[in-house]
Amino acid sequence: MKKVRKETFKTDYFTNKIKNMENKIKVYMDGPKLNEINKDYDINIDGYTFNPSLFKKNGATDYLGYSKKILEICSNKPVSLEVFADDKIGMIEQGLKLHSLSENVYVKIPITFTNGKSTISVIDELLNQNVKLNITAIFTLDQIKNIIDILKNSETILSIFAGRIYDCGVDAKAKIKEMNEFIKEKSKCKSLWASTRMSYDFVTASEINTDIITMQISHIEKLKMFGLDLNDYSLRTVKQFFDDAKSSGFKM
Repeated sequence: MKKVRKETFKTDYFTNKIKNMENKIKVYMDGPKLNEINKDYDINIDGYTFNPSLFKKNGATDYLGYSKKILEICSNKPVSLEVFADDKIGMIEQGLKLHSLSENVYVKIPITFTNGKSTISVIDELLNQNVKLNITAIFTLDQIKNIIDILKNSETILSIFAGRIYDCGVDAKAKIKEMNEFIKEKSKCKSLWASTRMSYDFVTASEINTDIITMQISHIEKLKMFGLDLNDYSLRTVKQFFDDAKSSGFKM
């Protein structure tokens, strides 16, 4: 049986196949902690995305202060930072504050307010003030159609929540393929595969010509496993179960 090096999961498949796919799709890291941002993940990290939930998970208490710390580390790559106000004036004010922090900031605006009404007026105002935008929590083509006319000449990022679409029992690959085609035909905007559920989403998103995928560190690290011999990985799994039972002292 072919041995897999114990010190790393990295394979020739990863080196040749995955590295080549980087030319087709950009990888943004989703919500890393400050000390995780500059580590070597054997793949180009082209940008970063955050939201209030990820800030909370990372222990942030000062929203602007934490944003500034991120930007000190990521000064040369796009960083998406999200507003959390739920009214037009508040979103615009927060959007302008985030925009003022750095030229590489993309301000994330939810596709709707919490009452379900469109944030199109917020998007329009911020675009008029030359704010770079990432429109987030998109689930349907109709949501994109509603805003595309005001975005078509910008390079706004449109974040489509693939994983949550899958959660609803809907084929996200088919839906996002349709959205990608519409976006590319009607605008200069960039599509982003968000809410990634597994590492293979990198391949799926690339196959349907998505511009960007945002992935958590656990998914990025597992890209190095692509190409492993399935028999070898099966054996690793059997050994893991055995070792865990042994170290736990289980008896029957």
